[in-house]
Amino acid sequence: MPPPLGDDDSCLLTPLIPASPPPLPPRATARLHPLPLLVGALFATYYHLLVAPAPSYYQSLFLSLGCNDTAAAHLRALTVRPHLAGTEANALAADHVVSTLSSLSFPTRVTPYEVLLSYPVRRSLSLSAPGHATTTFALVQDTYPGDPYAAASAEVVPTFLAYAASGSAAAEVVYANYGRTEDYAYLASRGVNVTGKVALARYGKVYRGDIVINARDAGAAAAVIFTDAKDYTPGKAFPDGPWMPATGVQVGSTFKGVGDPTTPMWASSEGCERVSIAEAMATDDMPGIPALPVSGRDGEEILRLVGGDVAPEDWQGGEGAPVYHLGPGPAVLNLSYTGNETIATIQNVISVIEGKEEPDRYVILGNHRDAWTFGAADPNSGTAALLELAERLSKLQTKGWRPRRTIILCNWDAEEYGLIGSTEWVEENRAMLTSRTVAYLNVDVGVSGSGVDASATPQLDQLLKQASKKVQNPDNGTESLYDMWMASDSSLIGRLGGGGSDYSAFVQHIGIPSVDMAIGSGYAVYHSLYDDFTWMEKYGDPMFRRHVAVASIWGLVALRLSDEEILPFNYSSYVTELENGAVDINKRVLGMPVSLSPLHKSIKQLNRAVLKVDSELQALQTWKFWSPWRNDRLRVRDLNDRLMMTERAFTEREGLSGRPWYKHMIYGPSLYNDYGAEVYPGVDDAIQTAKKTSTSESWQSVQHEIHRIARVISQAALVLSGGLT
Repeated sequence: MPPPLGDDDSCLLTPLIPASPPPLPPRATARLHPLPLLVGALFATYYHLLVAPAPSYYQSLFLSLGCNDTAAAHLRALTVRPHLAGTEANALAADHVVSTLSSLSFPTRVTPYEVLLSYPVRRSLSLSAPGHATTTFALVQDTYPGDPYAAASAEVVPTFLAYAASGSAAAEVVYANYGRTEDYAYLASRGVNVTGKVALARYGKVYRGDIVINARDAGAAAAVIFTDAKDYTPGKAFPDGPWMPATGVQVGSTFKGVGDPTTPMWASSEGCERVSIAEAMATDDMPGIPALPVSGRDGEEILRLVGGDVAPEDWQGGEGAPVYHLGPGPAVLNLSYTGNETIATIQNVISVIEGKEEPDRYVILGNHRDAWTFGAADPNSGTAALLELAERLSKLQTKGWRPRRTIILCNWDAEEYGLIGSTEWVEENRAMLTSRTVAYLNVDVGVSGSGVDASATPQLDQLLKQASKKVQNPDNGTESLYDMWMASDSSLIGRLGGGGSDYSAFVQHIGIPSVDMAIGSGYAVYHSLYDDFTWMEKYGDPMFRRHVAVASIWGLVALRLSDEEILPFNYSSYVTELENGAVDINKRVLGMPVSLSPLHKSIKQLNRAVLKVDSELQALQTWKFWSPWRNDRLRVRDLNDRLMMTERAFTEREGLSGRPWYKHMIYGPSLYNDYGAEVYPGVDDAIQTAKKTSTSESWQSVQHEIHRIARVISQAALVLSGGLT
């Protein structure tokens, strides 16, 4: 457990960033000759410019200090035991983070929350069919001979889907492919009735919570999700290769909401208002039916006994798999699940490196700590990188470095259940964060293989590319990380509209410029027993150079945001993004009574504001070079505030229609896939509804949503330009 907070609750209110010192008492003024003051000011200016190290010096020094042994040691320590949120093992992992950061002399504290978590109590699943003996599935992930974590595996929570409804179902099986809405539409078109049946779907295309909720909405009595070898075992399985073993099971949450389910829209602080557990479990964001995950081997065994029409080619399995049929039946699944939804304590770890010139401006780095099992890739490759990065920053301090702006290091808890730790912290500190945060930099699965996977709000695109050119390619010392990135399958910068990690509350709820970074994009043993240190050491990052590389780009971006006098934001990419989104909308509403002219007008306004800011930046840089003593600090501060606050203007108080927690009008998750990112999510929701109903009122709703996004873009243009109407 973390160090006790003591009996005096006043310690809970002690600020991590000390308040400004009290003003000195007034004293008599004396007339001073201006010449010594001028000489002193000139000396101080030129000392700062010519003697004090420039930010680029410390950036280069930071990159030179990377240590793969340090990253490996932290990862090994963090993954000794499975550490699910709310367990003693996860509290011990928090201890490791606290002790590491505290040893670096960074003020560090634990911020706890009481939240609703979900654990399995009983599970059973059996298969029967006419002429076949009943098969009872073990629902166990097997260890392998010589597995160094075999003993610790006994602590792994049994395979389950968090927040699935307790209950039983015995019914014929219907195969639903990936469990998407279009898959259920196809079944309906083929006359396959899902009502009262057990829906069998495979992982791979949409969030598991959407898979179960789509089954519920189609009328299914229960759902089973399997890990198809076609998608997760195309090569040798672990430990002989990196792919998912036959008994491997992907576990996870099915909650579609964000944060503590008992405190929707507000923080789960001590003594707060709560809805009851029964009320929380009854919302549409919960699956509402029993559900279980199973292995690829079990999934294939079920499908061997499913009859009916043969499924389409793109619904089939891989080589050696049985022919998949749609059903229903004659296979019957008897599923029973009992869960324990309970209020448990989670622990965020918060550490602060106070800024020198602008301590009231925050650059926040975040990663979560909790894992479904051992969590070597997800998430503790990111945690190890965060701690290795922190050790480098501590070494910079011994060389005289102190950030211009405050850097905050955050290690979140209960991310796996629904981004709970980060969301509660953002909700509790919303006013401070919205007024002071420059950017949030997230790393979740820091390392899972080769290649670079990066997403960002567009004003940070250029900074990400520039930073990647300074970091060495961990797989090829003659190249940069940028070269690896451009050669990978994910060479484009993604957007942060999906609900996949802890950036969600920062971007989608309060409008903070953000980044999400990783080396590798997707891995087969995700959320299974086999995501352990051995897998990482053999396949994910044998030399731990990739851990150093992700820490390097993460830290370099943070240093540039914290140390450079003028924030390195570029909003021109945002204009391009908005224009591309408008083109997409136009294609989808052709021939309908919808006008995009308000949207086009607002984008032009934003483009003019971008050009104005670009000219201001150029002028400031010119003045700084030729006349550094004439640089107007207030003018720089004003420009930085506008660059920082423009992202906030893309939010609207009422939020998305029907999804009020999501305030960002430009980026949000797809209504039917929580992992999927949408540009203009409110418009996307309205178009999907209009195409289903085909009423004049539904198309008027589309027009209304277009006006809403046009208004926030116009607001962003005003903020960026710094003017009033």
